[in-house]
Amino acid sequence: MSQKRIYSSIRGVVAGVQADGHGKALLAIASSSFLLIGVQMIYPVVLPELRTAYGLNLGTAGVLLTVLWLSNAAGQVPGGVLADRFGEGRIMVASTVVTAAMVVFIVAVDSIVLLFLATVLLGQGIALFGVARYTALDDLFPNHVGTTVGVVLAAADAGQALLPPLAGVLAAAVVWQLGFAYTLPLFAFVALALWLYVPASTSGPGSGFDTFSRARLRDVGTALRKRTVLYGSAAFIVYMIVWITFTGFYPTYLLEMKDLSTTAVGLLFGSFFAVGVAIKPLSGMAYDRFGIRLSLLTVMAISGTALVVLPFVEGLLPIAIITVLIAPILGSGTITQSHLIQGIPNDIKGTGLGVVRTGGMAIAAVSPAIFGTIADWGYFDEVFLFLAGLAACIMLFVRRIPPGEHH
Repeated sequence: MSQKRIYSSIRGVVAGVQADGHGKALLAIASSSFLLIGVQMIYPVVLPELRTAYGLNLGTAGVLLTVLWLSNAAGQVPGGVLADRFGEGRIMVASTVVTAAMVVFIVAVDSIVLLFLATVLLGQGIALFGVARYTALDDLFPNHVGTTVGVVLAAADAGQALLPPLAGVLAAAVVWQLGFAYTLPLFAFVALALWLYVPASTSGPGSGFDTFSRARLRDVGTALRKRTVLYGSAAFIVYMIVWITFTGFYPTYLLEMKDLSTTAVGLLFGSFFAVGVAIKPLSGMAYDRFGIRLSLLTVMAISGTALVVLPFVEGLLPIAIITVLIAPILGSGTITQSHLIQGIPNDIKGTGLGVVRTGGMAIAAVSPAIFGTIADWGYFDEVFLFLAGLAACIMLFVRRIPPGEHH
């Protein structure tokens, strides 16, 4: 395809999104994704200062991070139910306000017990936003779900790339509390934008999940057992295992197994997320155009092959190339979640997606402990080869999805 045709195609997609009349809503949702996901990733960066301030050992510090992830996972289903019941826009505003309050709580407390409590509540606050943004995008942009999900997830990657480094500098140079506190003005801006530009209930009246009746719960179970949703959910859950394990151990792997400098490792890890900022909208556009099968198979073939090659390359430039080739895996979340929100019935969409996200995040949250133990046994290279095997499993799941679903 020529550059002119590519440009024309992208311009057409952008025009289509704007024509839906919700451009400001997309910007507000993307901004909140940038902020909330970026704030969550401040924890690992500020952890050295937290260890010093509270006298934490590495084990306790690790538990703090696990608590954050598990709290976020546990909140996905309630967040989805509340979005179905009270409206997506209202829940996203509530998520922003609750998370901001917890940032204030974290900055103000001086007890390890209260720090853990604030961390749990912060994870719950962020979780409220997790499902509502996807169902809102499906309601507001029914013809461009993949594209808009890609934009919002790219904004999240930008938040992870930009907010934590600044937090680290402020925490080290001034005081650790400033590493969190500097984000508070952004919360006020984002909450106002969501309130002004995102409808209180994007799905309209009468479509909410009103009760926890057995019939409703059976509806959720029936929807999740549909072949297209079942295999899409399996692909998403395995992707979460790969993503959390890879991002958790890649910097350490490069330091210990590839003998790279700390500066080089930081640049490589940052480039991984930077590529994701571009990959996610492109993945979403590919999903809208070709569906889940072709788009996800392509992403997994590239990233899976790069993971196989990784243990066998040495030197900064070859590893940099491999890092860029692994990065397309970041588009998998865009593709799988776009597929799921179109496959789950509207009246239980938030609840159904919440169940899948809770399962995926909860399972993936314990995977670093398993793979970390394997690495401790001297099989660090094999960890990444196993991740490549999981990428192949995702390809098998995708091939089980009937061709042409949602297209």
